[in-house]
Amino acid sequence: MFLKTTRSGKYEYVQLVESIWENGKSVHRVRLNLGRKDEIVDNPQWQTLARKLAVLTGIDLPPSSDSNLLTELALSEGEILNWGYLVYRKLWRSLHLDEELRNIQAQTKAAFALDDATFLMVLHHLLCPGSKLNAFEQQKRYVGLPEIELQHLYRALDVLCEHKETLEESLFYQNYNLLNLEIDVVFYDVTTFAFQSTSIDGLRNFGYSKDGKFNEVQVVLGMFIDKTGCPIGYELFSGNTFDSKTLTTALAALKQRFGIRRVIIVADRGINSKLNLKAITDAGYGYIMASRLKSLPTDMKQEALDLEGFQTLTWHTEDGEPVAVRYKTLPYTNIVREGRVEVARLEESLLVTHSQKRAQKDATDRQRLLLKAKRLLDTPALLQGNLKRGGRKYIKATRKAHTTYSLDQTAVERDMLWDGYYAIQTSEMDLTPEKVLEAYHTQWKIEESFRIMKSALEVRPIYHWTETRIKGHLVVCFLAFLLERKLEQRLRNNHLHISPFGICEALNQLTVTRSTLDGIPIYLKSKPSQSAAQILRAMKLPQPKTVAFESTWIDICSGR
Repeated sequence: MFLKTTRSGKYEYVQLVESIWENGKSVHRVRLNLGRKDEIVDNPQWQTLARKLAVLTGIDLPPSSDSNLLTELALSEGEILNWGYLVYRKLWRSLHLDEELRNIQAQTKAAFALDDATFLMVLHHLLCPGSKLNAFEQQKRYVGLPEIELQHLYRALDVLCEHKETLEESLFYQNYNLLNLEIDVVFYDVTTFAFQSTSIDGLRNFGYSKDGKFNEVQVVLGMFIDKTGCPIGYELFSGNTFDSKTLTTALAALKQRFGIRRVIIVADRGINSKLNLKAITDAGYGYIMASRLKSLPTDMKQEALDLEGFQTLTWHTEDGEPVAVRYKTLPYTNIVREGRVEVARLEESLLVTHSQKRAQKDATDRQRLLLKAKRLLDTPALLQGNLKRGGRKYIKATRKAHTTYSLDQTAVERDMLWDGYYAIQTSEMDLTPEKVLEAYHTQWKIEESFRIMKSALEVRPIYHWTETRIKGHLVVCFLAFLLERKLEQRLRNNHLHISPFGICEALNQLTVTRSTLDGIPIYLKSKPSQSAAQILRAMKLPQPKTVAFESTWIDICSGR
């Protein structure tokens, strides 16, 4: 091996190169990049390191005034540290979250660094999900991060809870008003987060769990996201709140706090109640909702099932895949009542679609339910519950001297009529069917968002028990989710498609090994994976030198 000097631009760089034979000829392979030549020449630290390496290899050195140089080499064990977090720190600062948190701290009596404490908790959710105690214990895995006391993490949650709306509004105006981005379609959905507890309070309560955790208390979260998949804001509700009851409160936040004047709300059937639709139009907004086709008036159902009037259109998914759909548009007056009193008439366009692919899926799903129904009929003791859900919907009870159960063939045939049909109702009469379908089918982004929050970022389990700490924890999760989505967006802009799990893995592979050589700290950077290198390029973050001293890493981690 030998040292080789190469020029790039106005600087010369020194490399440790190995000469090997390959295919009958000598090939040079770079084993180590040592950095710029001008930073090595006459550098006392490099001179000291060279003398120690000479001693280690058994080379006789001339006498030196520093006798310690010729003593036995003392090399400490290496400590592996993560520096991939610098990607998220750059995003954090680009969103001015550091400035906003310092402004919030100035308004409080907090005597600790709110920005540093919050960033550590957010970072931990992104790269090493766990409890706040775990974040405190693992914080030294990140090279150059300031050390945070455990009590300051918990106190930061209290401050974040109090200033949740301030942070949301600051982020909104930066992302949309200042960057002149339009908000024309907003997606809304609801999910639940459970606790491993049965203690009820003003926030935690039993309710319908979307994760099947019916023996645990929960909270309900309703979130708005934009058409790129980035969160705009969220509202938190008691665990026993029905999905449809959350929208009115969330709409008020959208209008009053963010000042959004005109958007189209896109949501699934769980939000589609007549009173919710009225609330949306009263706020001056429009809507695109999945329709409960089987619940429409008889005349509308007959028109929907009539094969006359269907046309074919081809629209494209976000990935560019063409999808052929048969459709027809029906005008519909949606009558809204409170009790028996009519309170509004909403003029809508009902987009009825039919596809053979969906018909096959509906038939397959029904066959699965019929098999369950037949198994239940073999064990009548299991049929004491609700006959509306699952396979029970195809079982009818006949009550005479005693109750008997049988397969409800009428219900089966009634459902067969709707195989392949789906409907979307909208207040936007001027939108083309293509635009309506495109907007509605982008709804998957918010469903994906909740999956990311619950899996990749591990919002649950929630380790806090007071309302303030729970709310502060969800602010941290919101910020983590925002950073992850912003990074995905930046990567897509550079034609890179890396999953949240892939991003986490790639950034955790960006490590540096810290050792000391007779008390002198040295840092040896590991080779990044292909995904990690792509992320660094997309974020315009240069890779540090392979070998560097502590002063270099202090500059890197401080952002200089």
